[in-house]
Amino acid sequence: MKITLIGLGTKQGQLTHSAEQALSSAQKIMARTSRGEAYMQLSGYDVEYLDEVYSRSRNFDTLNKNLASRVIAQSKITPVVYCVDGAVSEDEGCKIILSKCRDVEVFEGVSKISQIKTCARLKSSCITTLSAYDISSLKSTPAAIIYDMDDYYLSTLVKQKLSDLFGEETLCTFVNSSGAKKIKIYEIDRFKEYDASCAVAVEEGEFLKKERYDYADLEHIIKLLRAPGGCPWDRAQTNASIKQNMIEEAYELVDAINRGDDDGIEEECGDVLLQAAFHSVLKEEQGAFTGSDALTRVVKKLIFRHSHIFGSDKASDENSALSVWEKNKMEEKHQTTFTESLKAVPVNFPACMRAQKVGKRAAKSGMDFLSPISASEKLGEEAIELLKALQAEDREGVFEESGDLLLAAVNTCRLAGVDCEEALAAATDKFIKRFEAFEKIATADGKKLNDLCSEEYDWYWLQAKNAVKEN
Repeated sequence: MKITLIGLGTKQGQLTHSAEQALSSAQKIMARTSRGEAYMQLSGYDVEYLDEVYSRSRNFDTLNKNLASRVIAQSKITPVVYCVDGAVSEDEGCKIILSKCRDVEVFEGVSKISQIKTCARLKSSCITTLSAYDISSLKSTPAAIIYDMDDYYLSTLVKQKLSDLFGEETLCTFVNSSGAKKIKIYEIDRFKEYDASCAVAVEEGEFLKKERYDYADLEHIIKLLRAPGGCPWDRAQTNASIKQNMIEEAYELVDAINRGDDDGIEEECGDVLLQAAFHSVLKEEQGAFTGSDALTRVVKKLIFRHSHIFGSDKASDENSALSVWEKNKMEEKHQTTFTESLKAVPVNFPACMRAQKVGKRAAKSGMDFLSPISASEKLGEEAIELLKALQAEDREGVFEESGDLLLAAVNTCRLAGVDCEEALAAATDKFIKRFEAFEKIATADGKKLNDLCSEEYDWYWLQAKNAVKEN
């Protein structure tokens, strides 16, 4: 099973003497495609072009697998010479062949990447180069060269990815067999034809003038602000001094979500990320950990806790998936008892939220009310005990029984499938609306609220309830 891989370079006249000898003695010659100037060098040979593999491949990932499979299958019948444009080391199909076969000889060709670099004249020394067929894997980078853009649909994927990373208005260099042209990223998919010579090169502009920024840029600007000569306020902050900001920004994000305000959600997500980045930069300065450490940890956590997706556990619905998550969480945190999981609920949570979360975790042990109705019966018992403490003017008893009553209410809501924080927030909003109507009605009658007797309060409050209900 002998395979010879030949890189044809980027244009006519670049085929090496050794490659020509291999072609002349070949029993079977195959070529990735017939499109592109480099393939014109094969005009004097009997070549099987694999253009039809393109049309029957479901997507670009399977295309290269299918091309490699076709060549490998043919090599089992007779030795094969397989030709690709550019360099062998740049071709995705050739990479697959090299990983699967041992008896492979390589004749390299002129690199497409080198040609594109020369045409684009990129200033950055840190350049990511990859085939357009692998564009989905491109991550943040100061500069990028994307080659193999031989299909219109591929060009749209490249445009979308580069727009996300660099901004659609950013200038780039479009390269094909005709030469190089400066265009904006949003114009990448506006050419009439695409072949193996098509490529694009782009690099980010000056930091303060970039159109798009990523998480690394967020950390970078925080470091600039904290550097000598930076912002006096930012330089003075510690993890403790800005901890309240995280709580405030989280609440503002939730508020935007509740309003259904997409623009607000976008802004507040950025503010929450800013707080997280600020804390990680401060810890990096202290030598504790970096932002990369924090991101690595959360990704590994997601992989470990989703063992029903990435492991052997099974989960058929939302509840079973949550059970797997909780099981893995206890294992991850080395919690051997349910009490440890209860104690792990942050004490600085809002009391209602903390009580509900503690109740949920306690229920995992099997200790829970049978139903929301049985929980509501406990609510009635606690109300009676609070009343007795009030009648006895027992201040400590009132404090204790008030807590028991609230906890019983939380458990009732939890078992009824009601989020306590949301329910209480909604009830508070309803009270404010009713009070507003109550004040308007009483004031319209020439009444001052402070002068109302209890019967008048009750009567105007009833009017307000009816008014709000009607609206």
